[in-house]
Amino acid sequence: MRRFTFLALRAMSALDHWLRERLTLAGWVTLGTAAAAAAAGMDTNQTVTYRAFTFLAALLVLAWGASLVLRPRIRGLAASRELPRYATAGEPFSYRVTVVNRGPRPVADAEITERFRDPRPGFEEFRRVREPGEERRNWWDRSVGFFRWRWLIERRLPREVAPAALGVLAPGERVSLRQSFVPRRRGRLELAGLTVSRGDPLGLVKSLALLELPARVIALPRRYRLPELVLAGRRKYQPGGVSQAASVGDSEEFLALRDYRPGDPLQRVHWKSFARTGKPVVKEYQDEFFERHALVLDTGADTRTSDWDAAFEDAVALAASFVYTIDTHECLLDVLFVGGATSPEEPSVRAYTAGRGQMQAEHMLEALAGIGPSDAAQFPALARAVVARRETLSSVIVILVAWDEARRAFIDGLRATGNEVRALLVCRKDQAPARLPMGVAVLHPGEIEQGLAAIK
Repeated sequence: MRRFTFLALRAMSALDHWLRERLTLAGWVTLGTAAAAAAAGMDTNQTVTYRAFTFLAALLVLAWGASLVLRPRIRGLAASRELPRYATAGEPFSYRVTVVNRGPRPVADAEITERFRDPRPGFEEFRRVREPGEERRNWWDRSVGFFRWRWLIERRLPREVAPAALGVLAPGERVSLRQSFVPRRRGRLELAGLTVSRGDPLGLVKSLALLELPARVIALPRRYRLPELVLAGRRKYQPGGVSQAASVGDSEEFLALRDYRPGDPLQRVHWKSFARTGKPVVKEYQDEFFERHALVLDTGADTRTSDWDAAFEDAVALAASFVYTIDTHECLLDVLFVGGATSPEEPSVRAYTAGRGQMQAEHMLEALAGIGPSDAAQFPALARAVVARRETLSSVIVILVAWDEARRAFIDGLRATGNEVRALLVCRKDQAPARLPMGVAVLHPGEIEQGLAAIK
């Protein structure tokens, strides 16, 4: 039964997409009026409304036939995009599209629109994922899953995708157009190509042709304004620091030559002195001491609760805000979270380091753009990964999406070792714990910037 419902929703979505692509506003009005006339004219002995249905249906059929005959001639049309690699969720994203007519005939009265890859989810995703607030819907809506289906599709597609008029393009002529859209949320946007459309003489149905032009854009998480950020902490010794510090802070610096001692690496042997004295001499370097901060993102959201998606997305946006704001020219920033794990027995803790000689902030934001919620039982693995680094960390910023004894023990354990800890809990107002340790701030979805401004 569930698979039958999935196939029915998939077919209905295909029909809806087909109609939305081809009908103009006047076409939708005509179709709606024809449907109303058909419903009112079921009894042909009592009303003549069926005549309106017949007339309007005939108009639609004629317009559809004309759209097939007057299909835009795209043979010879070539297009290219000047496409940036990154967009930002919730913000307008614009770029330039260049279209060249290399054919022998002009192209007139056409429009181009960006076309995206099929956003319909697979059966396993449709069966497993729950729409935020789905438990408040009635039994029928929960069983059919129409609103869940629509939510899964909308989260993959941007909004406000406006067509651009191509005008009259003579043979050999080139035109540059501005295209724009607004990503609904972070993640990868797959562009399939450009749709070239032209209306029929009645203005009811558009004829379409597709220019294949695949591309990809990464929508980065949205970012919030943070208050003036001063990361407390002191420089700490970093074992093997030169390979990770890459000249950050007190980077490895030559001090002197000394006699070789067992265990010294061969790459530190000073071969000229060895050749002159006849005994091994090695170069001695200063140890590395510099600031290193950790940003820990808790991804253990309970997807069965209401509005989990809003809290989780705001937590990711908050982490992105810290990554974007923290200046890593004189320090290193480690970002740790659980991602890609399928079960509590196989947690996958991801760790990325930003700083001079390491990842750039854009690459870190790209990593955050692709993460999803993990099993709540995997938080201990994340805590162990952070604790294992505590000797090298100057401070820790923790962004939580839930609160329990495991998270309380994690915060207390870090503070007990002398680390400077800042903890932010993102949750709904009615889910906020009654008692929290000192230094744990609570932020609510939709009020993140107001909550940040109130933090001292």
